[in-house]
Amino acid sequence: MKIHDLITKTDDLAALCERLSKSEFVTIDTEFMRENTYWPELCLVQIANEEEAAAIDPLADGIDLKPLLDLMCENDDILKVFHAGGQDVEIIVNLTGKTPFPIFDTQIAMMAISQSEQIGYANLVESWLGITVDKGARFTDWSRRPLTDRQIEYAIGDVTHLSKIFPMMLEKLVKTGRGAWLNAEMEKLADPSNYKVEPSRAWRRIRPPSRNAQVLGRLKDLAAWREAEAQDKNIPRGRIVRDETLADLASHPPKKQADLAKVRGLSGAWKENEIGKRLMKTIKNAEPLPSEEMPKRKQGVPLGKEGALVADLLKLLLKIRAREIEIASRLLTKSDELEALAAGVRDLPILEGWRYEIFGKDALELVEGKTAFAVKDGKLAMTHVDDMAEHMNGGTEGEAAKTTDQTEEAQATE
Repeated sequence: MKIHDLITKTDDLAALCERLSKSEFVTIDTEFMRENTYWPELCLVQIANEEEAAAIDPLADGIDLKPLLDLMCENDDILKVFHAGGQDVEIIVNLTGKTPFPIFDTQIAMMAISQSEQIGYANLVESWLGITVDKGARFTDWSRRPLTDRQIEYAIGDVTHLSKIFPMMLEKLVKTGRGAWLNAEMEKLADPSNYKVEPSRAWRRIRPPSRNAQVLGRLKDLAAWREAEAQDKNIPRGRIVRDETLADLASHPPKKQADLAKVRGLSGAWKENEIGKRLMKTIKNAEPLPSEEMPKRKQGVPLGKEGALVADLLKLLLKIRAREIEIASRLLTKSDELEALAAGVRDLPILEGWRYEIFGKDALELVEGKTAFAVKDGKLAMTHVDDMAEHMNGGTEGEAAKTTDQTEEAQATE
């Protein structure tokens, strides 16, 4: 594979993207910094196909990333392959408003062909290629220039290894017939709304202090205010106000600005500065949360002791099935969905499509008492209740016939 020098000029980038546009797939990774900023600062982009690889310097003076962004978001003929690519995709969405499409994530794909829940990149490379990845440059400050040869080599390795792994992984997915299982997961990755922060929805990421509409209305407006302040200053939202402080302000709003000095987690200067004034205005103007926006209560009815036992059995079944077919249990379902099933809820993803065929059907039959656990050859296995009854009845009849034969034989001897 040909490895190019660090690309710092638009013409060189355009030429690279022109060649890559003829590929069936490209592998992509990014290096960025966001410890001190609200928006991630893109510092390096790595890209490869099966023949060549390059690192692109987005901080180079005068470079225009348009050829690369067009390749990512305007060329639908090329599959864009990432590993745990959520933050990489977020950066592209911030720059273009679009997600790369079509898209493929090898971390998610591994869940369909192994029991790996969230396999890291180093472990992925080790398992597929037998190569130990040098982790020495993981904590590099990628915004510093110049970058060393070792840093660039480390960064490019992320896509060169991936370009070898992806065809192997794809072959296994096709062979096992599990590629279709991933379609919905990849569609979620391609939805731009997953990466855009709507200030009006920011409160949903905060643990609500209560279900009181007035408190939640304040929390919604406070979270939106914090988001706007963080975006405007380009600093992490936690540097403005931490989540727990925001929730406390929503539950126990101060009467006047001077009271902000008494709030744990806020600077004493807020009792008289402009940001404190904006905070108090937000609290004052907050309206109760509309009923249609109230958080939904947990699906189903309270489980109770019996329901909890059924949920535990479902979780056991999940472990058994995941082990049997070599799939990550998380790709099939999650604990709260199993609890909902045990509580009587039936409108669940687990009871649809491929999930129903390989797990949901058995889970539903377990809940409805049509199947049970049995020990076979020292291992737990699922057994249909009807089959068990038939086996037991057949065994009883066999024993009765055997006893009759023995009795007749004894009588004849006498």
